[in-house]
Amino acid sequence: MYQYIEQMDLRKQLAERGDMPAGKWALFQLAYEAEKQFLSSSFDDFICLGALPGLVPFPHQIETAKRVVNELHGRALLADEVGLGKTIEAGLILKEYLMRGLVKKALILVPASLVLQWTRELNEKFAIHAFAQRNEWSWTTYDILVASIDTTKRDPHRSAVLSQNYDIVIVDEAHKLKNSKTRNWQLINQLRKKYLLLVTATPVQNDMRELFNLINLLRPGQLGNQTAFQANHVDSKRIPKNPQALRSAVGEVMVRNRREMGGVEFTERLVEVVPISLSKEEQLLYDTVTEFIRDAYVKLREKKRSVLSLITLQREICSSSYAALGTLETMQKDKRLTDQERIALTDIYHLAESVPNYTKVNRVIDLVKKIDDKVIIFTEYRATQDFLLYMLQQSGIKGVLFRGGYKRGKKDWMKDLFEHRAQVLIATEAGGEGINLQFCNQVINFDLPWNPMRIEQRIGRVHRLGQTRPVYIHNFSTKGTIEEYIVHLLQDKIRMFEMVIGKLDVILGPKAFEEDLMRTFMESGSDAEIRARLSALSHRVQTSGTEQLASV
Repeated sequence: MYQYIEQMDLRKQLAERGDMPAGKWALFQLAYEAEKQFLSSSFDDFICLGALPGLVPFPHQIETAKRVVNELHGRALLADEVGLGKTIEAGLILKEYLMRGLVKKALILVPASLVLQWTRELNEKFAIHAFAQRNEWSWTTYDILVASIDTTKRDPHRSAVLSQNYDIVIVDEAHKLKNSKTRNWQLINQLRKKYLLLVTATPVQNDMRELFNLINLLRPGQLGNQTAFQANHVDSKRIPKNPQALRSAVGEVMVRNRREMGGVEFTERLVEVVPISLSKEEQLLYDTVTEFIRDAYVKLREKKRSVLSLITLQREICSSSYAALGTLETMQKDKRLTDQERIALTDIYHLAESVPNYTKVNRVIDLVKKIDDKVIIFTEYRATQDFLLYMLQQSGIKGVLFRGGYKRGKKDWMKDLFEHRAQVLIATEAGGEGINLQFCNQVINFDLPWNPMRIEQRIGRVHRLGQTRPVYIHNFSTKGTIEEYIVHLLQDKIRMFEMVIGKLDVILGPKAFEEDLMRTFMESGSDAEIRARLSALSHRVQTSGTEQLASV
């Protein structure tokens, strides 16, 4: 590798070539020091750290970056838990390759809401001249480009990127590549690239095949073909057959740091369950909806039809009667309904319209006023989101919305408004992905998702590296509803709020977990039976978690 050149010999050589006047000793010293910055005694040394005086990475970030460059040869799955700084690791790797001269052209593909965030961080933290893709000409104008993966996969952009050679491709929120039949996966697979970094905290969400698809992008054949993978490594969708062998194979391409490994100090996480007692009218609406759903659930299962609309309605009615109105309207239009079912839905719609007060909404307004600081309110539904914004404004509280469907610029604008002008950010699940909001330390889960992984994603927006204050999580729990059981399951049984979710985030995904829960509630005849079945579900989750964690 490089060898240091004696100062006098280098000075003489430069002078003979006419590159510098023989007497300009000060200029020579500057040139010599500059050259030293690009030299290292060993190829394993990281030269980029000396060029980033304003950045102080954590030890696990440095070790991860070194391992990817020196052992994994630039093709890796960065799968640290939420909040441990995977973006910093990717930035270190990119900077190192740039300084070694091994990378010139780089493509960073991220969700639309994160394009400007990635661009800023690369420029400000790593002194990397990265540009955000804005038009069709960006692909050939800039060497280091940050772009939305959803834009990139569509023509004419797709054709433009597939016609070029990239030294490195980085994909954030890479769990969106879990299905090899999607355009996202096929785009990454077809890109001509030397190095590839996939960044996600949840490499497996619902099915072991998702892990296979990610690994296959990085190193085809690492886990065999699909048939061999199924035969050698899969016992069931979420349980590996041979954990030791799978751990070894995956470990050759994946790096996963966990919070409990030590070396990183996080602020305290304080969780409060906020009990909500429904009004008489709200309880009547909930009970009527539940009775309708139980009857319809049995009929749909017998006919082997989807029960998704029933799951949605059951969840929305716990969120707000306002959120349920749209689903009720859609269900009424189903031509397969009997006259009796259509009449029942019409009655439910009128009940929802006539609710005079919204207990849950009033409670969130009281809580926000009591907190008197910036607050993120998470809800599952846009209708609830709009209603909350209206009610907060009526109470003199400034709020802004954050949700999927907003263009990149609007999402950045909403984030800036929240930081500098508004007290409340009302976010759907789109707000639980990727963005960093460490300036806030208060989270209200107005309604809970049915999967613990999603809650950790929400909390991870504020409880991450850089947070200097304790983080407060307020989980609303409506008494006498399915929500009360969800809180019981998630908090007491899975213990997700005691940092255990970092172990569970690779076990269960939304679909499987929601189906199990819905079956529990619809097929149980009493509260005692519901609790017994939830306990059994919790035990199964913990058992499968222990087994699967050994594999990754």
